[in-house]
Amino acid sequence: MGKATNLYGSFFFLVCLSIEFSLVVRGQNRTTIPVNVGVVLDDLDSPNTKVWLSCINLGLSDFYTSRDSSTTRLALSIRDSREDVVDAAAAALDLIKNDQVHAILGPKSSMQANFVIELGDKAQVPIISFSATSPSLTSIRSSYFFRAAQNDSSQVKAISAVVQAFGWREAVPIYIDNEYGQGVIPYLVDALQEVQAQVPYRSAIPPEATDDQLVAELYKLMTMQTRVFIVHMLPSLGSRLFAKAQKMDMMDGDYVWFMASGMTNRLTTMNASVINSLQGALGVRTYVPQTKELVDFRARWKMQFQKDNPTIIDAELDVPALWAYDAGFALAMAVENVGTKNFGLKRRMLQPTHQLILNILGFPKTVQNFANPCQSGLEKKLNLTNTNGPYSTSKSNLAPILWPGDSPSVPKGWEIPTNGKRLRVGVPVIDGFAEFVKVVPGPSANTTEVFGFCIDVFNAAMAGLPYAVTYDFIPFAKPDGTSAGSYDDLVQQVFLGNFDALAADTTIRANRSLYVDFTLPYTESGL
Repeated sequence: MGKATNLYGSFFFLVCLSIEFSLVVRGQNRTTIPVNVGVVLDDLDSPNTKVWLSCINLGLSDFYTSRDSSTTRLALSIRDSREDVVDAAAAALDLIKNDQVHAILGPKSSMQANFVIELGDKAQVPIISFSATSPSLTSIRSSYFFRAAQNDSSQVKAISAVVQAFGWREAVPIYIDNEYGQGVIPYLVDALQEVQAQVPYRSAIPPEATDDQLVAELYKLMTMQTRVFIVHMLPSLGSRLFAKAQKMDMMDGDYVWFMASGMTNRLTTMNASVINSLQGALGVRTYVPQTKELVDFRARWKMQFQKDNPTIIDAELDVPALWAYDAGFALAMAVENVGTKNFGLKRRMLQPTHQLILNILGFPKTVQNFANPCQSGLEKKLNLTNTNGPYSTSKSNLAPILWPGDSPSVPKGWEIPTNGKRLRVGVPVIDGFAEFVKVVPGPSANTTEVFGFCIDVFNAAMAGLPYAVTYDFIPFAKPDGTSAGSYDDLVQQVFLGNFDALAADTTIRANRSLYVDFTLPYTESGL
């Protein structure tokens, strides 16, 4: 028998659960005890779910092959959660009540896990998830929840180290607007602030966003000065976002795109067109050592998967698939070794080690750097021995990066937006009330300067927006510099489209409100 080893480098543990069952041994004849275990995953007919299930089954097979004296066998009862929180909870409840399972592997998403963990806690049934990664699950005080996956917060130090290395001072997170997406944002913002990088805007994308909604949000991002975007979502939404960004010329040398592990951990399952749309992007991915055991496992898995699923061509393993294998193997070990008292995972979840910093060069090429967020920082080559050196955030410790647009030049991380027109803001030219608006000749010919309280209020309102808007103050004047008309005439220019807005001491009147929208009053005339 070959020695069984785990596939994920730091994921070796003895799963020890409080599962009660009896062993029956008669003389020299050993009876194998079936132990019911539930599995809750989304869309059982999808290639991705079939890959994960095959890895769980192979994990069980490898354990029993390496332990021919084992007296237990896990019997899997599989349920489809249909990508729905309620269905996941219903599936878990059915497994607990009707199948009387001793543990549940799954569910897939962090939102589903929130409910399933509560059910497991009440029924004292362990829940082992290898794909629910939101940090928000850590706050759930359950003795029966074990995360056989890395917490999303483990990657934020690697991301902030890269931001610091290139001197970017602002970054905008783009994330799916659900528990999975929201959970990591406080940790990411804190990590960025520690390296003096600010977050001027947070782009929350609805889970069911349409293409039009994605385009609208990308146009909003184009109007901002910040050009450093950190994308935290799964490939189903992220691939659509990048495809739209590519069509809008946002994948060029002016932009920095940094993918969190939700996408990069599944990079091997993406098709060529999706990967090509990511060209020049950076990403942080869980580091999986390319050991002989992993190479052997991949070959065995490929052969078995193709035999079981002949219609699925070119299926590949992703990082959660390896976690699924280890979770299945470890759960079988736990059941066989009942009597110990804990899971063996520090803080009941998989602990981070190294992260890969990927530079996507198109299908199937990538450039790899490393980050050890807990010890040495950025590394060009993996260093497993010297962990006592200084923490590095120097870009000299990274291999050369090819940025979006095939550019070797490091983007500066910000731009004055030029894609949209500059707003034409009309101002009155009048005598009196100069404290509100005053127009004077500029220092050079055919120029003017504008001052006053109304101008200050307008400038402050525009500065308070989370994105940059460029505009010019245009006096409502004749060629000789005198006023071109009354306040009613000035308001009419907005209705006619000659001005986009007014910065003026304009009284709100019913007849004017028929043609333009006013802001809330910010001062009183006293008349």
